Amino acid sequence: MKERSYYEEKNIENIKKLRELEKELPPYVTTFFRGIEPYTASRTRIAYAIDLKVFFEYIRDSNPLYHKKELREIGFEVLTRLKAADIEEFLEHLKYYVTADGKEITNSEAGIKRKLSALRSFYNYFHTHQIINENPTLQVKMPKMHEKNIIRMDSGEVIEFLDTVETGQNLSKNQRIFHKKTKVRDLALTTLLLGTGIRVSECVGLNLKDVDFNNDRINITRKGGFESFVYFGEEVKAALLAYMEERKKVIPASGHENALFLSSRLQRISVRNVEILVKKYAVISGTSKKITPHKLRSTYGTQLYRETGDIYLVADVLGHKDVNTTKKHYAALEEERRRSAKDAVTLRDNKDSNE
Repeated sequence: MKERSYYEEKNIENIKKLRELEKELPPYVTTFFRGIEPYTASRTRIAYAIDLKVFFEYIRDSNPLYHKKELREIGFEVLTRLKAADIEEFLEHLKYYVTADGKEITNSEAGIKRKLSALRSFYNYFHTHQIINENPTLQVKMPKMHEKNIIRMDSGEVIEFLDTVETGQNLSKNQRIFHKKTKVRDLALTTLLLGTGIRVSECVGLNLKDVDFNNDRINITRKGGFESFVYFGEEVKAALLAYMEERKKVIPASGHENALFLSSRLQRISVRNVEILVKKYAVISGTSKKITPHKLRSTYGTQLYRETGDIYLVADVLGHKDVNTTKKHYAALEEERRRSAKDAVTLRDNKDSNE
């Protein structure tokens, strides 16, 4: 049997997880997921399932008709009964509530917006198929989002970060012992993230054959499952070559022979392990910023935009489907570039007043 790629394995895991979630939800929810499957990622459907579960739990707990029912028993008629005001009450509820087991839950603007988006998609499916006559979610305004500053490292912080990865400076005694075994891998991995801007999921999904030193590029699987080439510079190449030499001496665990980056257990390194690794080196390097793999991606995107001034190139390299997503993230830099251009055009040469 042909070996599955990392993306295929994760997709199967997600499908299994979605099926488990569906068992708790009304049967018509499965109809919805089956209908949107051709044009949505499995991770998106899982997120929808989690958000819809919160919605149906609210329906059960707030409506006497459904108090003693399991979520699966909530009938389809509930969708036809709810009005825009009911949806707005649900969004207000999301700001703070206590679960049945006593856990306090709060949702940010982004969390509330995501749940409303899930509900809109849910209602839209049945409305489009003429199973319900109205879609009350369209009458509810999306929560206003307050822009947050995007955290990224400046050039000095990048140097300190990579120096820490390479030398292990300021690590504890126990950390230094572990660092001797992993520093070549860690430097290759972090240099790759900082030097290409790929997502952490794209990084951990890399196989040995995906690295092409003849053309200085890697073949990655983007969100949505399509493949793309990303090119790397000399610093990334040097770090990867050093790691490749060490990787040849390693005997991976069964089923992980093709993985590029391996964990200490000799299995394909996980997204969580990379998150822990990046956080550890960031803290030790002395930065006060909360650095994650995604912040390394933002750091690369910022530097690329400053060097090229080409927002479309940045969007393409980062794998953004919509350039407006890129513009939103780098709006401050756009303003900075416009400000710096104010003296770029000279209308008349300044004349010496004494002439």
